Amino acid sequence: MSFPDFSATDAQIQWQRFCDLLWHHEDLGMWLDISRMHLNNAQLEELTPRLEKAFEAMKALENGAIANADENRQVGHYWLRHPQLAPDPDVGQHIASEIDEIEQFGKAVINGTIKSPTGQPFTDVLWIGIGGSGLGPLLMIRALQDKDAGLPFHFFDNVDPNGMSRVLDGIGDALRTTLFVTVSKSGGTPEPHLGMEQARHRLEAVGGQWSAQAVAITMADSKLDQQAVRENWLQRFDMFDWVGGRTSITSAVGLVPGALIGTDIRSFLAGASQMDEVTRESDVRRNPAALMAASWYAAGDGKGKRDMVVLPYRDRLEVFSRYLQQLVMESLGKRLDRNGDVAHQGIAVYGNKGSTDQHAYVQQLRDGVDNFFVTFIEVLRDVEAIPEINGERPGDFLDGFLQGTRSALTEGGRQSLSISMRQFDPRRLGALIALFERAVGLYGELVNINAYHQPGVEAGKKAAAAILKLQGQVEEVLSDGVSRSVVEIQQAIGEGSVEAVFWIVRHLTGNNRGYQAQGDWNKPATLRFSKL
Repeated sequence: MSFPDFSATDAQIQWQRFCDLLWHHEDLGMWLDISRMHLNNAQLEELTPRLEKAFEAMKALENGAIANADENRQVGHYWLRHPQLAPDPDVGQHIASEIDEIEQFGKAVINGTIKSPTGQPFTDVLWIGIGGSGLGPLLMIRALQDKDAGLPFHFFDNVDPNGMSRVLDGIGDALRTTLFVTVSKSGGTPEPHLGMEQARHRLEAVGGQWSAQAVAITMADSKLDQQAVRENWLQRFDMFDWVGGRTSITSAVGLVPGALIGTDIRSFLAGASQMDEVTRESDVRRNPAALMAASWYAAGDGKGKRDMVVLPYRDRLEVFSRYLQQLVMESLGKRLDRNGDVAHQGIAVYGNKGSTDQHAYVQQLRDGVDNFFVTFIEVLRDVEAIPEINGERPGDFLDGFLQGTRSALTEGGRQSLSISMRQFDPRRLGALIALFERAVGLYGELVNINAYHQPGVEAGKKAAAAILKLQGQVEEVLSDGVSRSVVEIQQAIGEGSVEAVFWIVRHLTGNNRGYQAQGDWNKPATLRFSKL
């Protein structure tokens, strides 16, 4: 069945497109509306054979095909919420057993069966993880934790020493009753390792017992896993080789924080599994992930020419745009396509929350550069604890602001799609995440890129390691106390760039580490550096 082209002004055409393109799932209580995107009937018909081919690729992926050829790895996050799908029955049983263990562990910590070494129940959690190992847990906590439910969470999701100090000071006297969870798939990622060492140092300085308070989430037999076994840590949970960080939220990475705040992790998994089933639908018009991928493709001409602006009109989803930044941008931002040709693909993601967006950047979205499409997310059901006062209900205003922004964008010819949920709970969060995961996978197939590797991230890690090596060489050169310019330092080392050396010595002199600079900082080439 055909549908009319987008119109910015004709209300009847807008209504017809809305009726023709609306997707709804009664049991999940979810709607997807792509009618305000510029996708037209001819484009959807043209994309349909390619989407059907993408469905086959996703089916092969779920059946265990090697999807990450760079690392010769399967991609199995879909198995995490439906273990019976795993091509190896032992893997499926392992997943199911892990879910049981996580659920039991969370309950035991919350009810005090598992206690801190002080003999008191655990009171706090310090979560140490980077990338998906930090963003996924943060989303779980911000989206699902209720007041006084489970344990308060604190995060080391960076190696900023000021940030670490602030977090540790915030925990304060509760350090000895804090559960420390370190997440590192390989066990060798620098950021969680540094965070773990700092947390351990502070804990042991106040008389805490690291091994009795520490939990590891890592691959079996990784460096971190071996340490946890050797030191007899409180608990260990598995990460799997075939789960990437950006799709790890339905693994122990997301389930452990869910269990520690007392949320229904099985409902969360069920929602993701149910959306997986929905998005296996071969009819493009009845598959919400396919409709989203097609809309993204048409909006950006298949080349990511438009950014994705994510506007959830609920405070609980405030960090969802940050979560999607990694899921979308790390998956789709690729220099080469699968043929090895330069493609420079990707979709940039940024966001805010409604109705804060009204007072932040809707002005530019409405009247500025037309280089984006908006994804609105709404939840219909409001809490009853906030009553009507003087005939006014905050939820009605929130809905009005969403509709008003959507209408204003449409009038300006700006594109948007909307996801609506009857209510928000663990099940719907799982479904929402799974919807975007599948849409990303399908879009990756449409533009012929590998959505499951991250060569740019690996390049950044290698470059960082080279800088750290160079810093060691700089410190060695300056250890004799002789004053040198950055050019002289670089020449003494014989590698690295002069500018990189300048950045290093500027950082060294900015801290109380015994280094000084003489000269004019406006003339970096004239500065001389030495160690006192």
